[in-house]
Amino acid sequence: MKITASILLAGMLALASAPANAAVLDLSTMTCKQFLDSGDDTIKLVLTWMDGWYKGDSDEAIIDTDVFVENAKKFGTYCGKNPSISIVNAAEAVLGK
Repeated sequence: MKITASILLAGMLALASAPANAAVLDLSTMTCKQFLDSGDDTIKLVLTWMDGWYKGDSDEAIIDTDVFVENAKKFGTYCGKNPSISIVNAAEAVLGK
């Protein structure tokens, strides 16, 4: 199985910034409001995970930072307008293929 660079990066970020009392993030139940209120480290981790998730195994292991930032802005704007929606549904609306 091909490991994309974004999944690897997400893992490194998680390990590098994991607090002593690390929590489990259930992204399937997290709302946009919870995401936006979660703090910089969690926001970065979730955005990196989403980037890898929507690239899938068939894409090259490349992170285009311009595309990443543009998608993050779109996602943040969408979540800001829809705070009660789950981030999984928001990601599908914004990043879905």
